[in-house]
Amino acid sequence: MYDVVLLTLGSERDAPGGCGSGGACCGGATGADTGPTSQTDTGPENTSQAAPGQANADQASNDQTSSGQANTDQASNDQTDTGQCATERPRVPVLACADALNARGARVETVTARSDAEIDAVLARFDGPARPDGLTWPDPDSKTRLVIATASDGQLRAVLRRLVKRYAPAPSKRPADLPGNRTLPDLPPVAVLPLDPARGGTHRDLAAQLGLPRDPAAVAAAVLDGTPRRLDLLRNDGGSVTLDGALLGAADDAGRPLHWRARVEVDDTILTDGSEPLLACAVGNAGGYATLNDVTLLTAPDPTDGQVEVAVAVPVVVRSTWGRKRVRLEVRRARGRAVSVLPREGRVPYLDDGVESELTRKRSWWVEPGAWAVWSI
Repeated sequence: MYDVVLLTLGSERDAPGGCGSGGACCGGATGADTGPTSQTDTGPENTSQAAPGQANADQASNDQTSSGQANTDQASNDQTDTGQCATERPRVPVLACADALNARGARVETVTARSDAEIDAVLARFDGPARPDGLTWPDPDSKTRLVIATASDGQLRAVLRRLVKRYAPAPSKRPADLPGNRTLPDLPPVAVLPLDPARGGTHRDLAAQLGLPRDPAAVAAAVLDGTPRRLDLLRNDGGSVTLDGALLGAADDAGRPLHWRARVEVDDTILTDGSEPLLACAVGNAGGYATLNDVTLLTAPDPTDGQVEVAVAVPVVVRSTWGRKRVRLEVRRARGRAVSVLPREGRVPYLDDGVESELTRKRSWWVEPGAWAVWSI
């Protein structure tokens, strides 16, 4: 029978010096990640404020393509994995999931991590045997399984970010057994336990988009009886990761979108060179930011197709037959293995997996096909 770790991210208010003070366990941290290499920790992420509009979407079709690593410029001011943090004691879904696992004979341990170091201590249990090249590598035959209790997609991302930092080798130490279109090995599968099983509202979190169970007993069944479902991961040159997607742009106090400018490039396709105003830019691995209000930005975001879908919304002035001017919204789209966004002026607010931040320098994302996995039935 399996050993199962039920990991909850602790609240910053009861962990001085931990979550929210440089540990980033549930997102709060200071400092910045710099660069896409690892096996070493580059430091916690930076917190800033932003306010793009809310978006929601459904998943769409599968387009099988190959993908690879993109060369990117280093950037600062990485987004912070924020969101509603867990409370001091395990919440009811965690206890219910533990009971269901125990009833099946699993050996269960509940852990509340209040810092990156405490998350890392849990993830170390998934290390494989020592390798001749000295790299830390996940054990593909591990008998330990991980359940992440999440109050937000940002919390799930915080744990995946630590997995990437643990197992991604530096470019100079790239091993021969690493797939040619990846910069990291297959990460250990995780189970997702939403802490709001009866989630309402219009926004669909990643668990809902992927059709993952929300009931604690069903999550326990997926952990013990399920199979890994491998998904694409977006890495970025700020040292973090994206599971769902990012939405760049902002609105004023009245809800009107604000104009901004940036060069947006997908592989060799330039969606905008930065000379024209933008209302929004969506970077989609899954469908969380496929629509903005009543505008469809992304048409077929799919976290299993090895590609990132990108869209920009551009206001275009046109003249009618009678010479009258009107503004229509033009949405330009492209798909590829990498995307870069270079702001032309000021700060660009954005959401990344629901986490608020501001973009001041070039940011690049690239696809790691099938790099992470969830337990599903």
